[in-house]
Amino acid sequence: MNKKYDRVPELSLNAWTDGDASDREEFRQALFDGFKYYGFIILIDHKISPDLLARAYEMSAAFFAQDEDVKMEFFRKDGQRGYTPFGREHAKNSKHGDLKEFWHVGRPFEDGSPLGDIYPTNLWPEKPDGFKDTFLKIYAELEEAGMVMLEALAPSLDAPEDYFRDMATDGNSILRLLHYPPVPDGADPNAIRAAAHEDINLITILVAANGAGLELLDRDGKWLPVETDPDNLIVDAGDMLARITNDVIPATTHRVINPEGPNVSRYSMPYFMHPHSAAILSCLESCKGDGAKYADITADAFLKQRLQEIGLAG
Repeated sequence: MNKKYDRVPELSLNAWTDGDASDREEFRQALFDGFKYYGFIILIDHKISPDLLARAYEMSAAFFAQDEDVKMEFFRKDGQRGYTPFGREHAKNSKHGDLKEFWHVGRPFEDGSPLGDIYPTNLWPEKPDGFKDTFLKIYAELEEAGMVMLEALAPSLDAPEDYFRDMATDGNSILRLLHYPPVPDGADPNAIRAAAHEDINLITILVAANGAGLELLDRDGKWLPVETDPDNLIVDAGDMLARITNDVIPATTHRVINPEGPNVSRYSMPYFMHPHSAAILSCLESCKGDGAKYADITADAFLKQRLQEIGLAG
């Protein structure tokens, strides 16, 4: 596939939210082309404060530094909320567990909300202090950044501007706090921090990680490192968006390789943006071409299928 860029494009969110018609059109086209030709874009000038991002990483590191028995109090076999221990998740079709542990924050809701019949409640550790408030705030701000990008993407697909926002409102979106510890002695030589995979969801918004290692597989079959300043956001397209667009926007294979330099921890914080569970993943008319490649399926059914494939089903 011929690329229009020689690197992952860097976009200013301000161009869409505060720009004139020309700025918005340039952003819209660059977002679509970035997803189409790379599957990734880098977002600058977003609304999330550097102080909040720094505090979130401090909280994440403090939580994972606790003893394993403390963290395991928050382990649930289905992996939807709370703690998932080292080595449990693996890439689809891989027999080797990834060299990582993580924590999931899901959609918050009030007692008595009908969402309580759809989604599990969040789990919250007592320490570090401020953990709950910090990650509820960053969850909300990453969600709104995602909504804005999906609104900007819709016109490129001849869809109403609110098409994806409606689909993702009250969605089963997940904020994942990731810790890749130093690679332990005796680790399976075939295991890496995150084996090559595609994300399940619509888009993933990744707060630029504390540590290198993220690589994408470009459309020419070459692995490219994805690096940017720590206050920027890295955004990639997932399987659900690929289904809806009939692979006009393909899901992008990526991985996190083991450290080539000092064997130290790496921290990362992806926000996986999902539709609401009842949403139908159906090919957009503008993308059908010679016919839809994928049968319609609910977002909930597709998610459960994929969670089983990566070892996180209950």
